[in-house]
Amino acid sequence: MKKFDTKLDRYPFSAIVDRPTYRWKNGAGLAVYFALNIEAFEFGRNPGNDFTSMPSAPFHRGYAYRDYGNRVGVWRIKKLFDQFQFPLAVLANSSVYDVYPRVLEAFRSRGDEFVGHGRTNSERQIDMDAETERTMIAEVAGRMKQEEGQAPQGWLGPFISQSPRTPELLKELGFSYMLDWYFDEQPVWFRTDNGQILAVPYPSMELNDLPAYVNRGVSDTDFRDMMIDTFDEQLAESAERPLVYCVSLHTFLTGHPQRIRHLRQVLEHIAAHQSDIWFTTPAEIAAHVATLPVGTVPGDERS
Repeated sequence: MKKFDTKLDRYPFSAIVDRPTYRWKNGAGLAVYFALNIEAFEFGRNPGNDFTSMPSAPFHRGYAYRDYGNRVGVWRIKKLFDQFQFPLAVLANSSVYDVYPRVLEAFRSRGDEFVGHGRTNSERQIDMDAETERTMIAEVAGRMKQEEGQAPQGWLGPFISQSPRTPELLKELGFSYMLDWYFDEQPVWFRTDNGQILAVPYPSMELNDLPAYVNRGVSDTDFRDMMIDTFDEQLAESAERPLVYCVSLHTFLTGHPQRIRHLRQVLEHIAAHQSDIWFTTPAEIAAHVATLPVGTVPGDERS
C-alpha cells in the first residue's frame, strides 16, 4: 500500500521555541495590527449567510446587511480608530472604488495601508482558471496603483480562497506578502516557483469577527474577552520572542453600535500598553522582516 504523503514543501516545519529571536522596528516584542475588510457584493449573487435564515434568490437580505457596513458601520469603526490614532490595514475589493468611493477616500486621508482583496467578494479564486485568476489579480493591483499612487504590497483573497497557483501569481505580479496562510504567530517565508513570498499572520479563524460571530456563535462580550486575553498572553510571551497580534474586522459586523462599545474597551486596553508594543501594519511588518539577516526567519532561501 502506498504511504500517504502529508508533507507540504511550501514552508519548513519550525518549532517557534527553537528559532533565533529578534525584535520589531521600535524594539518591542509584540507587533499589533488591525485589518478592516471593506467589501463589495454583486446584487443577485449569493453574498453568503444572511445570519437569520437560509439564503434564497435574489439574496436581498444578505446584500442589504453587507451594504449597511459601508453606509453606516464603517464610519463608527473609522471614528474609533481616529480617536485612538491607530493605523489600519484596509483589505479592499477593487470594485469598492466604483460603488463606494467615499469610503476609501476616508481611509486614504488617514494614510492607512491598502491591501489587495480581490475585485469583489462575490467571486473566489479557487473557482478561476489560471488566466482568469492572473487577470483578476493584475486588474486589482493596477486599479489600486491608479487610485492610491502605488500598487498594494499585500494580498488576501476573497473568502481567504487560494488556488494551487495563487502564491506563484502573487510573486509574479509583484506582491511581497500574503495573508491567506495562518499557520504561525511570526512571519514565515513561503516558497513559490517564482521565488519566496512572506506569509504574514492573519486571523483567518480566531480573532476574526466573521467566523467568531457567524460560524461559532461567539457572543459580543466573549469576542471582546478573546481579543483582550490574546493580547495579554502574547504581550507576556513577547518578552521571549517576537509575535504578531492581529484582529480582523468586517464593517457589517463590528460596525453595529453594541459591538463598537466592546471594541472601544479593547482599544483602551491596548492603548494602556502602547509603549510596550509596535502598533503597525502588515506591510511594515513585511518590510522589517526583509531587513533581518538570512536565517533569522524560517524558510528564508536568500543567499
